[in-house]
Amino acid sequence: MAHSSELSQDTLLGGRIAYAQFRIGYRTGLEPVLMAAAVPARAAQRVVEIGCGAGAGLLCLTHRIPGLTGTGVEQNTETAALAHQNLSANARTDISILNARFPDTLPEGLFDHCLANPPWHDPDSTASATERRDLARRAQPDTLKTWIQGSARLLRHKGSLTLALPASLMAAAITHLTESGFGGITSYPFWPKAGREARILLLQARYGVRSPARLVSGMILHEEDGRFTPQARAVLEEGAALPGL
Repeated sequence: MAHSSELSQDTLLGGRIAYAQFRIGYRTGLEPVLMAAAVPARAAQRVVEIGCGAGAGLLCLTHRIPGLTGTGVEQNTETAALAHQNLSANARTDISILNARFPDTLPEGLFDHCLANPPWHDPDSTASATERRDLARRAQPDTLKTWIQGSARLLRHKGSLTLALPASLMAAAITHLTESGFGGITSYPFWPKAGREARILLLQARYGVRSPARLVSGMILHEEDGRFTPQARAVLEEGAALPGL
């Protein structure tokens, strides 16, 4: 377990969730919180997060929808231990953490919903000296395809997959989703400010359905002065579901 001096004691959702994370290495951004706000889960369903990090996505999702059960999968041993610590600190007793390389383990067809924020930096870029940062940021050549195919094996029929991705990977992700048996693909862009190009987006799809793809209006994150917009504050600080999804 990490020593307390290695951790910063932070919060998520405007102080509603206690959240410890490493001072050095990968730091949690907006993506897990936005992703958790999109998952169309209901109480008593089973969820799995691939590459769960220190647990931010699972913590936010289970705050919004109490009564979920499921698993977070994290390859780095130290990060997996911290995720377990964060879940315990917030009394999320129905979510377990599996320290494993995905998709080596987990039973098929068990989950109603899967969420993932895959690493996407160029595999040929310089590796970080901190292993947990490198795992969280630098992709392997087949990471996106492997995670999508692996998620398909975990999901029940009509189960949902929610991905947080840079906009540059949208086309490749849609191709892999279609090839892996997903349909009803919805693209949800996040605009940094009004009139600016979207840099991150969510893709959400359902396994085994044939519904047509959708592109929705998405969300503007910041006002011109840099403050979060009211819609963004509702999601990022109050734990609301994403509007318009």
